[in-house]
Amino acid sequence: MKQIRRFDFWSAASLTILGLFGLFLIYPLGGLLKEAVFLPEKGFTLDAFRKFFGKSYYYSTIFNSFRIALTVMFLCLLLGIPFSYFYTFYKLKGRKFLFVLCLLCTMSAPFIGAYAWILLMGNNGLITNVLKGLGVRKFSIYGFGGIVLVQTLKLFPLVVIYMNGAFRNIDSSLMEAAESMGCKGVDRFFRVLLSLTMPTILAAALLVFMRSFADFGTPLLIGRGYTTFPVLIYNEYLGENGSDYHFAAAVSIIAVGVTGLFFLIQKLANSRFKFTMNAMHPVTAVNPKKVSGIFMHIYCYAVVAISMLPQVYIIYMSFRKYNNSILLPGYSLVNYQKAWSKSLLRATGNTLFISFATLAVIIMVAVLIAYLVVRRSNIINQAIDTISMLPYIMPGAVVGIALVIVFSHKPLCIAGTLGIMIVALAIRRLPFTSRSATATMMSISPSIEEAAISLGASKLASFVKITVPMMSNGIISGAVLSWVSIITEMSSGVILYNNRTITLTIGTYVAINNGVYGVAAAFATVTTLLTIVCLVVYLKFTRLEDIRM
Repeated sequence: MKQIRRFDFWSAASLTILGLFGLFLIYPLGGLLKEAVFLPEKGFTLDAFRKFFGKSYYYSTIFNSFRIALTVMFLCLLLGIPFSYFYTFYKLKGRKFLFVLCLLCTMSAPFIGAYAWILLMGNNGLITNVLKGLGVRKFSIYGFGGIVLVQTLKLFPLVVIYMNGAFRNIDSSLMEAAESMGCKGVDRFFRVLLSLTMPTILAAALLVFMRSFADFGTPLLIGRGYTTFPVLIYNEYLGENGSDYHFAAAVSIIAVGVTGLFFLIQKLANSRFKFTMNAMHPVTAVNPKKVSGIFMHIYCYAVVAISMLPQVYIIYMSFRKYNNSILLPGYSLVNYQKAWSKSLLRATGNTLFISFATLAVIIMVAVLIAYLVVRRSNIINQAIDTISMLPYIMPGAVVGIALVIVFSHKPLCIAGTLGIMIVALAIRRLPFTSRSATATMMSISPSIEEAAISLGASKLASFVKITVPMMSNGIISGAVLSWVSIITEMSSGVILYNNRTITLTIGTYVAINNGVYGVAAAFATVTTLLTIVCLVVYLKFTRLEDIRM
């Protein structure tokens, strides 16, 4: 008698997830490629690519973006690694408060920081006027220097988050062994500590590079002629002088290729530093010496204070009186009243709905991917893991354009809906949680699940009731990074939004674009408050510095 094969939940999960990636990622990318190389009147053509590489204005944007991203990456490592070293190895005064402030520095959209720095150091900014009074006139927040400043102060905490975990995983006996061999102080820091944490340094560098390269809002606001790759894509797709979807699609394909190449270089470099390390004797923070301790405190608090300045100033400016872009004397709540009349309530509701719905999708899919990759590794599941990482290297505008191209017509017309916003954000921010969940899953012994099964639990029941709770720290840690990036997302949202699907971040951008700075400050303040709530939830439900990727 032929045996009937039992329904396999995990095989069905693999095929379902693969199908979803095929529909919402591979299919849109295929549509984007078709738009880039095909014209109805010409058929197959590479004219758009020839146009891009034929004019320096276009291809120079690649070098502009690379120059900014590499500079920001280097400066973030330069700021973040010493910060994390001081924080991890020494008992700094108010260290927990210091770390909370550090997290707050990165928990807002980069372009909001750009807007704040315009208010501070623009042509008529507060600091600019003070410097003019002191005789310093040759300074501008606009252009390359301003973009680097804003992005560095926004992204260096990501390096701190990563390096805190890496430094805590170092076995103190290795440090003692190095010291017994005469390797001390600065020499030990460079030859031992940096070598042991190099995989984490490369991972942090990649994250900062990708975030900087894909940033759209900052160079758009303060670039002033210094055009970057994402801004070029946006201008060609939604430019004031008309839209060229064909050329925008071609530039998007080039963007995927460029970022993919950098990702492969990072993976190759990372493979040279592969090793495992268990901290049997974790590092214990010690009291710093008097002189060096003063320097450490000044360094850490000064960096955080400068980084927090834009957010504090934005909140302050939200209570100032404005006549559109003209600042008036006095304080009031008129900016919030105007913001309320300009869809603040709708933007807040959309932001919360999109964020919670997207996060629910991300957590569910990430948990399944983690289990499939670690416990049921095969060709299909490894393909799922690889495909899920593609959005990690893609600028948001590319994802937005690809989705609009294929989902603006039947049979699945979801363009202009909250659904397409959720799809875009889930695709883009899934890697944060899936990487974190996978790392946690790898640390859970299979024998625990086997013990539950031996006691009568089904495989699915042991996964739901035992494995998932044990993964909770990793899931929450990754989900926090996903949540923050969802709330502050702009690069794909600006392509996809309309008046019905406007979010707080897009509302801020629209107000700035219209020159209504007081309303923009109100939108930005509400966004900041939401990110603070996110941080409070994180501190309540997981360990403070333990974000793993």
